[in-house]
Amino acid sequence: MLLFCMENEEKKSVIVNRLKSATLDGVTAKVVEVEGSLTKGLPGFNVVGLASSDIQEAKERAKNALLALDFELPPKKITINLSPSDIKKSGTHFDLAIALLVALGKVEISHDIFVFGELGLDGRVKSSSLIFPLILSLKEQGLISRAIVPKDALGALEYIKGVSFYGVETLSEAAALISQESLVSLVDERNNYNGEYFELNGERYFYTQEYPLDFSDIKGQKLALRAALIAAAGMHNILLNGSPGSGKSMIANRLSYILPPLRQKEILSISKHQFLDGHEPDFKPLRPFRSPHHTATSAAIFGGGSHSAKIGEVALANYGILFFDELPHFKSATLEALREPMQDRVVNIARVNSKVQYDANFLFIGAMNPCPCGNLLSKTKECRCSQVEIARYQNRLSDPFLDRIELFVVMQEVDFTDSTSTNSCQMHTAVLEAFKKQIVRQGVVNSALSEAEIDRYCILDSNAKEILLKATLQFSLSHRSIANIKKVARTIADLNGTELIEKIALLEALSFRKR
Repeated sequence: MLLFCMENEEKKSVIVNRLKSATLDGVTAKVVEVEGSLTKGLPGFNVVGLASSDIQEAKERAKNALLALDFELPPKKITINLSPSDIKKSGTHFDLAIALLVALGKVEISHDIFVFGELGLDGRVKSSSLIFPLILSLKEQGLISRAIVPKDALGALEYIKGVSFYGVETLSEAAALISQESLVSLVDERNNYNGEYFELNGERYFYTQEYPLDFSDIKGQKLALRAALIAAAGMHNILLNGSPGSGKSMIANRLSYILPPLRQKEILSISKHQFLDGHEPDFKPLRPFRSPHHTATSAAIFGGGSHSAKIGEVALANYGILFFDELPHFKSATLEALREPMQDRVVNIARVNSKVQYDANFLFIGAMNPCPCGNLLSKTKECRCSQVEIARYQNRLSDPFLDRIELFVVMQEVDFTDSTSTNSCQMHTAVLEAFKKQIVRQGVVNSALSEAEIDRYCILDSNAKEILLKATLQFSLSHRSIANIKKVARTIADLNGTELIEKIALLEALSFRKR
């Protein structure tokens, strides 16, 4: 009876405090409840709950930070539990929550709040690259409304709407803040993305009119420039085929500056991926441009790794451009695996310990030579390749892969006497006007139209219908090819300023089809 009473008294003396944090599963944040208790027993400090080595190291950082700021470590057995225990956790951002639970001891925490921050040995609270992706993912899931964060992380976090942030510089500030009965956020949300914007259907679309690489540098190539404009206006995949030095890479590198504008959530998603890639974003409304080398591994391009599925080039190109130069030199397995994100706009990575899905909504640009030596189309240089070598080179690209590409362009030889040219500002203005038509009409760019939406919005006049029927019979066009032609023709009609797809728009779309 006496033993039972002693046990009850001991249970009453144990207070379990809780704070919230999170860990990443791919690019999705999972809520983690950080629990702390101080109990009688040999003094010790344990972290349980499938914590990685960087979280286990948090014990030493927390001890030193507490001592540096004159917090006394209680002579108790300290246990920190990260719940749920079946999810692997990682990241130095758990430091602050762990140290706060120790510092406050048996003072009961009444606030339901998220805590993120890495600790220095002197008690300073520092930011980490995972804090922005974590909080953005939690906000997208509707799981967070307020959070204590490092003060030096506020510059990026204030772009996230709907979350109250409390910036702290030291562990002492965080302990004093969380001990208050009520919390007041002093952080204002930011809507400025260092660019211009317009509103459509009640939503803002941001863009920048900076062209460090300008299309005016490209002389001649009238057909290729027209195809580039169509590709940008409707976000259509494009393949540039031409001799070395004809301007394929120049066109690809300039396309990202004339692409359609971005919504706020798209800018934040791009920034999240940049954080995960280890880079500090500038929050400019500029779409990413990724150009992996043909020797890059499958894990580097699609994401993955031996233990966890890391982000790759395909996901980093989300809402932007993925450029494959020297396209036939990429491994066949890589090109075939690219068919899924080009079709479904997502990439799935499966590993023993995880299965992750990344958004991969990009404009694909491929560039290739017409033959191994590159001179097949040249009027001045002789091709050194045999027919077998040419066929083998071109057959590296399968028909199912090429079916995902909507525009095929054969580059002309460079003609420096051709005075006709255009500049990026003119092309971007045309893209913006065509984009506005698409958003008002259907809410998405033309390349993203579903089968039902193609039938609804890609309406051909009688002459265009007759031409498409003849082309279908003559060239044995597949269902996907017909859909691609209609989507490209819809973009051309938008650039031409016509509501119906007329004969001239359809004929131009057919001229860019795969031969």
